[in-house]
Amino acid sequence: MGCFGFLKMMMFVFNGVIFLAGAGVLGVGIWVKVDGASFTKLLDTVSPDLSQVVNVGYLCIAVGLVLLVMGFLGCCGAMKESKCMLLLFFIIVLLILVAQVAGAVVVLVFSSLADVIVAQVGNVAKDSLEKDFGKQADITTVWNTTMKELECCGFNNYTDFDNSPFKNYTKHYPSQCCKKTEPCTEAEAKTSQIAGCYNAILNFLKDNSKILGAVALGIGGLEIAAMVVSMVLYCQIDSK
Repeated sequence: MGCFGFLKMMMFVFNGVIFLAGAGVLGVGIWVKVDGASFTKLLDTVSPDLSQVVNVGYLCIAVGLVLLVMGFLGCCGAMKESKCMLLLFFIIVLLILVAQVAGAVVVLVFSSLADVIVAQVGNVAKDSLEKDFGKQADITTVWNTTMKELECCGFNNYTDFDNSPFKNYTKHYPSQCCKKTEPCTEAEAKTSQIAGCYNAILNFLKDNSKILGAVALGIGGLEIAAMVVSMVLYCQIDSK
């Protein structure tokens, strides 16, 4: 097997995995939107915390479609030696890479606006707690899971729940806002001083920044390698 044949095979295997992953993600997304109740029941048997996946059905569908198209173009373009498919594959991966780089640049350039952005996110988060926590099952599940996993309470602190449907109905705060007693009273929540999820998320990102950076670099490297291989195949097709 020559270099050209090796690259074709590697392109086929790599994009075959992407295609199968896309099909799986797309299938999950469609299942969630068509029959979310049975999907939630299945996840609850595995882990109750996984039930929040139901809330990202449309995202799964979108990601699945993109992966399907990429995998199809990469596989067929390599095996059928189609310059058109290889070029489309190259363009899609390039657009994804450019979007990632642009996002990183925006974060760095506009880092001075972080306080304003955080304030806006905080307002939205507090509004969702005050209006939907204890009323909308999906919002309540996401917040409960977040607070449980990160060991935090509300966005800023327990006072974010003061006017929530949950607080108005139960007259108590979520159990994650107290260290010992349950039900969680206002006095115990105030004494426990559980940190808000905003600080917990910042600490999580800070603690795992090296891992996140390594993953980002790895994904970028794979994208660049895929573009290089697709272009090599594209250029070699006419010279065979």
